[in-house]
Amino acid sequence: MEDKQLRYDKAYLRMAKTWSELSHCSRKQVGAIIVKDGMIISDGFNGAPSGFDNCCENEEGDTHWYVLHAEANAILKVAKSTHNCHGSTLYLTLSPCKDCSKLVVQSGIKKIVYINGYKDQGGVDFLRDAGIEVQQIENPFDAE
Repeated sequence: MEDKQLRYDKAYLRMAKTWSELSHCSRKQVGAIIVKDGMIISDGFNGAPSGFDNCCENEEGDTHWYVLHAEANAILKVAKSTHNCHGSTLYLTLSPCKDCSKLVVQSGIKKIVYINGYKDQGGVDFLRDAGIEVQQIENPFDAE
């Protein structure tokens, strides 16, 4: 059973990576997939809110303050749907920051699986302290 779950985890991470490529951000492209009961209920990537210019950075290369992170976009999409995140798994190409970790806890997500670690691991520490299962799979593109 564990091998089967690892295969699914890697597949969802590959989907999150593909989804990240839709981001218009130059510095980082991050993708997110939320899965509940074996079904993808949401997806997201980092970028400007709907209706804003898709440029994520200013002339100096700094990210605009209003750019949404991939996991925030995915969670907000669920909020607009008939689904909820309670008991779901969030797949990310980059581990969550502290602010997004608060959203994860509040949304009811029970597990996070990510590829790369964010520069500040405070968000991951917060999730673990909140009892959320956190797993890193550094290279989901490796063959089984």
